[in-house]
Amino acid sequence: MDQTKKAVVCFLFNSAHTYFLGRFTSSPGENAFQVKITAPDEQFTRVGVQVLDRKDGSFLVRYRMYASYKNLKIEVKTGDKHVAKSPYILKGPVYHENCDCPQEESSVWLEEMNCPQIIPQIQRDLANFPIVDPDKIAKEIPQRFGQRQSLCHYTIKDNEVYIKTYGEHVGFRIFMDAILLSLTRKVKMPDVEFFVNLGDWPLEKKKSPQNLHPIFSWCGSSESKDIVMPTYDLTDSVLETMGRVSLDMMSVQANTGPSWEDKNTTAFWRGRDSRKERLELVKLSRKYPEIIDAAFTNFFFFKHDESLYGPIVKHISFFDFFKYKYQINIDGTVAAYRLPYLLAGNSVVLKQDSIYYEHFYNELQPWKHYIPFKSDLSDLLEKLQWAKEHDEEAKNIAKSGQEFARNNLMGDHIFCYYFKLFQEYASLQVSEPKIRDGMEKVQQPEDDLFPCTCHRKKAKDEL
Repeated sequence: MDQTKKAVVCFLFNSAHTYFLGRFTSSPGENAFQVKITAPDEQFTRVGVQVLDRKDGSFLVRYRMYASYKNLKIEVKTGDKHVAKSPYILKGPVYHENCDCPQEESSVWLEEMNCPQIIPQIQRDLANFPIVDPDKIAKEIPQRFGQRQSLCHYTIKDNEVYIKTYGEHVGFRIFMDAILLSLTRKVKMPDVEFFVNLGDWPLEKKKSPQNLHPIFSWCGSSESKDIVMPTYDLTDSVLETMGRVSLDMMSVQANTGPSWEDKNTTAFWRGRDSRKERLELVKLSRKYPEIIDAAFTNFFFFKHDESLYGPIVKHISFFDFFKYKYQINIDGTVAAYRLPYLLAGNSVVLKQDSIYYEHFYNELQPWKHYIPFKSDLSDLLEKLQWAKEHDEEAKNIAKSGQEFARNNLMGDHIFCYYFKLFQEYASLQVSEPKIRDGMEKVQQPEDDLFPCTCHRKKAKDEL
């Protein structure tokens, strides 16, 4: 692999590398290894480093760069001795997140990112739209949804992002703006025009009497035909890794609680009252407290009857969930967006049957990656009893769920999903995407503190 390209890939992963050190099957201690990253050609190196002990004999070493460098030197030591072939030289340029330096050839970027050729969920979603006419949808979607829903109308043209919003509550556009700007800094995006639903519920009903319209949403359902993207929560956790978020798919892996054998055998759940079944779960917990520990941290949708649901409890760290062997995942207003993080732990997930799904749900297999239970909770106690009587099988399900999360829900997978989705969608367009009346340009973040020089742009200018 070309070293310059490899450097860019590091940056695209939120600068995360995985080192498998030795053949440990359990942790040699979280301080067993020290990692130092420096730029050999610079007096100061502005790089944050974290070593994450996954407790299974492997470590994640992740770093976030706050400036761009010609090369990086990565030293991995135990005590004062280098490990394996340390120090490693990562020949660059190596770009930090805010550096605007897109790879002009998308095929090269896809190969370097190891993106899959086909993503089944994208194929399923786009099968409903054999052609997309940007001129047509630019008129019809605002007429049909613009008065009642919160929408963003985006056009990406010449790798610049433009937007027009509809509806009152459009604050969540920040998440969509952020991933689009991040992608355009990394790779040349296709010219594409599309609408994003900022609400919780999918919009395009399967039995809609009108012509189907392509709407991008963070959640899908068996009763709708929205085009599903990774959730805003998962997307934000990727972009803000080692930034303003503390819960992300890497930090979870270093905070999975006690070993399987030492976990509390009570099933666990915390959350707010955003679905009737959650009320039933808490009532079940109060009836069988030795089996289920479920409580509300907030009431918003229903009346709080303390005699039925008990007191509101304090929030606890998500990482403390993994003190418990059995994690209950139950819908909120739509799908519960915590599932990726629950899978990444080393507890077994019991997942409610649901019409709602995130972008990866259809690749999960019940009894392989999670234990299913009925939507009305009628067999939840039975499934918990099964898990307790089949401890080794439950442990293997937890392990399979964790492997799925590690292999499908990390930062690189999220970037690949978005790009492939827009690439495939763009190929269906039968007219040219346009910068429409009322659209404004979404500006890249200012990066005056540590400006970068893009070698690709320089090389292009010299041709």
